[in-house]
Amino acid sequence: MTITWLGHACFRLEQGGFSIITDPYEGVAGYPDVRAEANAVYCSHGHHDHNYTAGVTLLPEGENPFTVTEVSSFHDEKGGALRGSNTIRVFEADGVRVCHLGDLGHLLSAEQVSAIGAVDVLLVPVGGVYTVGPEEAKAVARQISPRCTVPMHYRHAPYGLPNVGGVERFLELFCGGEVTTLPGASFTVTPELRGIVVPTYRG
Repeated sequence: MTITWLGHACFRLEQGGFSIITDPYEGVAGYPDVRAEANAVYCSHGHHDHNYTAGVTLLPEGENPFTVTEVSSFHDEKGGALRGSNTIRVFEADGVRVCHLGDLGHLLSAEQVSAIGAVDVLLVPVGGVYTVGPEEAKAVARQISPRCTVPMHYRHAPYGLPNVGGVERFLELFCGGEVTTLPGASFTVTPELRGIVVPTYRG
């Protein structure tokens, strides 16, 4: 499976000629609104920076190799009272399982961890304010225990919501040898892929 970070919390997942876009955005400072093509699109919740489906041109559905597991969660630590609900999704194809946490705002319950199951790649928000912050993001990653963790939903000037944090504090919580910064936005999931992987946004 190939994963491409399209900025903010938006990713393209590709397997066998079939592509998925998750959490397309509009109106996020610095980023142009998403313009992409895919066979399917998924949104974790209804906010403009995660549900801009008008920016995704749907291709013919074709043969879909992905199965999708959905786990209910909340956008805040008060049971959704502040910002509503959030849907965690696990996308699985060819034995690879990728978990997109959306705008998760709390640590996971034992039931949620069990429903998510084994994960190869975890896409976790780290910028805080609207989601878990760096320390909580690390705690969530420990709860899930993926082979590889990819931070998302943070500010890297001039890109990102102006009041959320950067990725630096999250990365400081790990040993240097655990962190790999990629030269580009795409990577292929292989058995050797481990630790914290930071794609580079290319616009």
